[in-house]
Amino acid sequence: MLLKYFYDQTLAHASYLVGCQRSGTAVVVDPGRVVEPYLQVAAENGLKVVGVAETHIHADYVSGARELAARVGAKLYVSDEGPAEWKYQYLSPYDHQLLHDGDEFTVGNLKFTVMHTPGHTPESISFLLTDVGGGATEPMGIFTGDFVFVGSIGRPDLLEEAAGIFGSAKVGAHDLFASVKKFRDLPDYLQVWPAHGAGSACGKGLGAIPSSTVGYEKRFNPALQFSDESEFVDYILADQPEAPKYFAVMKRVNKVGPELLGTDTSVGRLDAGQFSDRDSSATLLDLSDKNSFRGAHARGSLNIPTSGLAAWAGWILDYNRPAYLIANDTGQETMTAIQTLHKIGFDRVLGVFIRSDLERVGHLKSSYVQMSAEELQPQIQAGQVLLLDVRSHEEWKAGHIPQAKHAFLGKLSQSLQTLTDQRPIVVQCQAGTRSAIAASIVLASGREVIDLAGGYVAWQQAGFVPDLAPNGSCRLR
Repeated sequence: MLLKYFYDQTLAHASYLVGCQRSGTAVVVDPGRVVEPYLQVAAENGLKVVGVAETHIHADYVSGARELAARVGAKLYVSDEGPAEWKYQYLSPYDHQLLHDGDEFTVGNLKFTVMHTPGHTPESISFLLTDVGGGATEPMGIFTGDFVFVGSIGRPDLLEEAAGIFGSAKVGAHDLFASVKKFRDLPDYLQVWPAHGAGSACGKGLGAIPSSTVGYEKRFNPALQFSDESEFVDYILADQPEAPKYFAVMKRVNKVGPELLGTDTSVGRLDAGQFSDRDSSATLLDLSDKNSFRGAHARGSLNIPTSGLAAWAGWILDYNRPAYLIANDTGQETMTAIQTLHKIGFDRVLGVFIRSDLERVGHLKSSYVQMSAEELQPQIQAGQVLLLDVRSHEEWKAGHIPQAKHAFLGKLSQSLQTLTDQRPIVVQCQAGTRSAIAASIVLASGREVIDLAGGYVAWQQAGFVPDLAPNGSCRLR
């Protein structure tokens, strides 16, 4: 047996290729949309990908299941558990098997046994793996998908928070408690292979270690320490990270079937002369670093540097509108950016404008101001400006500037639509990266903006540290 681990750092997504070397066949578990790495590793090891096993309809990235089925004829092994509204809808043209609790299927001499583990989603299943060809009569490990992670378990509130299915969070939490009881009955020696690591929004407190064992998780996973169901439900629903709004898009895309990418995913370079005649309904997405964008950018454009695309594009981009990219070139960095957008289901990139071309003909005329904590403190203290803290709710609760209004970056566009305060806006995050993205959103809305250089960290270092007054209100010291 061959087991290969793949990890996409941008999405904190883990997937696996499991091969039977005797038969020369392999199955990919929970593949991402970019399937070339699986096919390359399979070929290098003399294997043919003949199957795809998927634990659930994923919410945080576009699945590669359909791509592998179309590209190499892989058979799809997918869940048929859960309610009718969360059944796969694209399967009919492809060889597939619908799975229920207790079902088994084989790839070569590898046996996969299905365990229904609802909670994160109603249709969620896990796969117990047995190497029959190696003489084993019991499984060696379990692919848990988004059910059990290293040090955590999957959140049950995504359908409610991201997809708007009212009341599903509490139902999911109770289902998850029952699934945890099933997990505890498994042998301690089983290896645990999850679909995510640290940084994923599919749970809270995920560990950075790639794998674990059932026994270790039983002993040390905080979510597995509850014997009282109501206490577990309260724990698992509390303090979950913000659910990215694009998760609802991913659930729909993966249910109905993503568009096939094929082997050519390049996007054409556009001449600067086409800029004035571009589709006016499209988003202008500038991939430049924050300093370059602050100094010169196209009016109305949004700035998400390539390094931040995976984290913020799904929050900020309007999936109903196409986009043009503004980049330094059409080289590997830009291709990586386009690939990242594909991974989160944004396929409508109409072309790439080169930054230097636009600058040369005078299309980058806008800019905004950045000021230090020392410069801004008197204005903030006097109420001359509106300070927006764009950090997460957890960061805000841990400490914030007293005069600030909380406006989480992922929902800033919506917040601005209801904002009646007409003072100049100052944006602030923890250290200055997210506030630069926020500044572009404020500018695109037509408002004046100032970026607080260095964010909350710089504010503290300048000595303007918020303190709590005896009555619980904040004061400066």
